[in-house]
Amino acid sequence: MIRRISILDRSRVRAGHPAAQALRETVELARAAEELGYHRFWVSEHHSVPGVAGSAPTVLAAAVAGATRRIRVGTGGVMLPNHQPLVVAEQFGVLEALFPGRIDMGLGRSVGFTGGIRRALGRDTGDADRFEEQLAELLGWIDGSQRAHPEVHARPAEGMRIPPFVLATGAGASIAARAGLPVVVGDLRARARVVEAVDTYRREFRPSAWAAEPYVVVSGTVAVAGTEEAARRILLPEAWSLAYSRTRGSFPPLRPAEEVEALELTPKERELYEGALAGHLAGTEEQVADGLAGLAEATGADELLVTTSTYDRTALLDSFRRLSRIAGLH
Repeated sequence: MIRRISILDRSRVRAGHPAAQALRETVELARAAEELGYHRFWVSEHHSVPGVAGSAPTVLAAAVAGATRRIRVGTGGVMLPNHQPLVVAEQFGVLEALFPGRIDMGLGRSVGFTGGIRRALGRDTGDADRFEEQLAELLGWIDGSQRAHPEVHARPAEGMRIPPFVLATGAGASIAARAGLPVVVGDLRARARVVEAVDTYRREFRPSAWAAEPYVVVSGTVAVAGTEEAARRILLPEAWSLAYSRTRGSFPPLRPAEEVEALELTPKERELYEGALAGHLAGTEEQVADGLAGLAEATGADELLVTTSTYDRTALLDSFRRLSRIAGLH
């Protein structure tokens, strides 16, 4: 069994509910996650996406940390190409100063979802290619080793111990390995690619002041319920939203499972929808326990980061309770 289990919540907006409610629900879920024994609670960064309210992860992380007492809090992740490394260092320094020993700095290399968003952010797709350079600069601001701006210091971050993680998309696994940082690899629908990325990371890892040995977090959707069918229904809203985005270019708010089941889908939408339902860890407690054991054997992961979103908040919380019980978290 994977020894640590954590949660990444994307603050998914639900149809008929305001975006502000999604943010409040994220904070409520963090409180529940702490009581259930989860190791970390992370939030994400998305810009101008109708179905996601979390556009400012360090701000939201502060609200989560302020509403909890013990659970580690962080980002999954701050998209470094969208920001100046000095500003990111300062933001995490403030978080660590306010909530010492509880803050994680998860970093990704994605840029805006559309050309319009990238232009509004003052970025383009080529900025993602500078991620490794930006990552080194950011770490230099925190450990005090940067020399490009000798008269400038990241206050209060400089000298603090803020654990960094790299979200592995594309070349991310190798970047994390060269930097000697923990890596987050997903998602479980592409199990062979996850295993390949983990193997690459372990093979290329170079020990650093941040991590003496590889640390692997695998991420993906997990849904647990009293029946296999009930677990599958948890997955329906997100699967439909993903299929919709792939065919219409906009990621919409989540709709109830019963509405999704009643929709007339085009053949292409149906293909994408069924594909989005496949490959997750979903089922009864016994089925998911078996799946977790298989995942642990295949990847040797140190930690699982659960990314499940759905319309039915009661079913989502019940799923997290059941998963906590399976894993012996509380």
